[in-house]
Amino acid sequence: MARLDLLVTGGDVIDGSGSPARPADVGVRDGRIVLLPPGSRTPASEVVDASGLAVTPGFIDVHTHSDLLAGDDAQREVLRRAPLVQGVTTEICGNCGISPFPVPPEHAGPVRELLAATFGPPASAYASFAEFADAQGVARRNHLAALVGHGTLRAAVVGFAQRRATPEEMRRMCRLLDEALAAGAAGLSTGLIYSPGVNAGTDEVIALARVAAAHGKPYVTHLRDEMSQVESALEEAVEIATAAGAALQVSHHKTAGRRAWGATVRTLARLERARAEGLDVTCDVYPYTAGSTALHAMLPPWLIADGVPAMLTAVADTAVRDRIRTDLVAGVPGWENTVGNGGWDLIRVASVARNTDAQGQTIAELAAARGVDPVDYACDLLAAERGDVTILSHSMHEDDVRRVLASRLTMLCSDGVPKGGRPHPRWAGSFARVLGHYVRDVGLLELAEAVHKMTAMPARRFGLPERGLLADGYHADLVVLDPQRVADGATYDDPLAPPHGVRCVVVGGRIVVDGGEVTDARPGRVLAVPDRQPARPGPR
Repeated sequence: MARLDLLVTGGDVIDGSGSPARPADVGVRDGRIVLLPPGSRTPASEVVDASGLAVTPGFIDVHTHSDLLAGDDAQREVLRRAPLVQGVTTEICGNCGISPFPVPPEHAGPVRELLAATFGPPASAYASFAEFADAQGVARRNHLAALVGHGTLRAAVVGFAQRRATPEEMRRMCRLLDEALAAGAAGLSTGLIYSPGVNAGTDEVIALARVAAAHGKPYVTHLRDEMSQVESALEEAVEIATAAGAALQVSHHKTAGRRAWGATVRTLARLERARAEGLDVTCDVYPYTAGSTALHAMLPPWLIADGVPAMLTAVADTAVRDRIRTDLVAGVPGWENTVGNGGWDLIRVASVARNTDAQGQTIAELAAARGVDPVDYACDLLAAERGDVTILSHSMHEDDVRRVLASRLTMLCSDGVPKGGRPHPRWAGSFARVLGHYVRDVGLLELAEAVHKMTAMPARRFGLPERGLLADGYHADLVVLDPQRVADGATYDDPLAPPHGVRCVVVGGRIVVDGGEVTDARPGRVLAVPDRQPARPGPR
């Protein structure tokens, strides 16, 4: 046999299919996998001894917010390394309705303000998927695929107005989406609790999901409510996907807030019933009981109805603050009221650029220390940070997390928001946490089952050809780890601490992590996802 570029020898292969581990050697030639019998002794330019270790496909993180992580500064480099050293070889961004493309240049200003409040400044907007790929694909270590955000489409075409889109605006949004999907975007995402997506009716989302379905790409949704109204929000998602004939991916499935704890018994049963009725539906989950999002998402959606600059002006108004207080108590129809369902004592500041002393403290604590009302403190912080405040929300129950993670319909995600300060540890810990805590320590999942949820299952859902399995001819994205030692190191106090037990990571046939250390190799790229056969429509 011709010489290999790389040979991983002596390990137990967990191929991603869900099948049990088996001894085998894994060769790499020209960036593709060559499976070999154990002890093959095939000559190779580089050899990795995996004796006593497991060899798996590279992990695919199906839900990230790493859209704008390219750049040369030291902080971004630290953030880029965090998922890589866990074994994440592909990230899927553009989630929750926010993507940096497609944004016509004449509308880039307002969209850029929204992106800056989401990803942090400076924020770039791109006219097309190709422009985005060119900018983000430079010198990557791992791969990136991207969804098209409905909120971005709406901001670019309709703006932040709280109204229905006109027929002409719908045609323009559909055209932008169609062009991006044809160019290689991986699907359509919505964030129906976030402005401006919250302003869209079900019919608008159905029309856009039909475009995704025509490309054979999924409709991926952050539900309109994940708290007390989660079941009705899930019904809307099923209605959208069914009417559009689209595959449905429910993002970071949770039932948050005390009034919704335990509802995963019913939501998972509903997903199973929808699948039995013909809908191609799956979901994903991160293995923590705290979520993370922008601070402005904790406030009523009318506050950001005219965009970020208008919001920053409005929060200085005493009458606006009084109205916010009223709405937090009474609620607003169609709005997921996180603070009203939990309280400011569960909302912790994660990332800010200026008031860094606030990081790690709750809004309730920070307001009490200053002798002010929490709404006043939150508004002052938003103004001081130009809207760029990321928070943690401790709102889920462990039983629900475990129930979703164990479901056969679930794959794994981090929902990582890679920013400085004290970001959620899920960005650096999710995959190692599942393999260590939920597989080895708790026994919730078998190792092969967990690997399947991280590899072949997401590759199939998002149409990533020849990825997600250790099979002859597949792309050589690999992880070598110790099942007895693998564990997350990241905590809420030290959120970027590296994991334990991940020995080697290979992307495109090149070693990018060796003995836990990141190498200089940069074989990653932005993946253009090809069109597929449209999803089989569900019942009408």
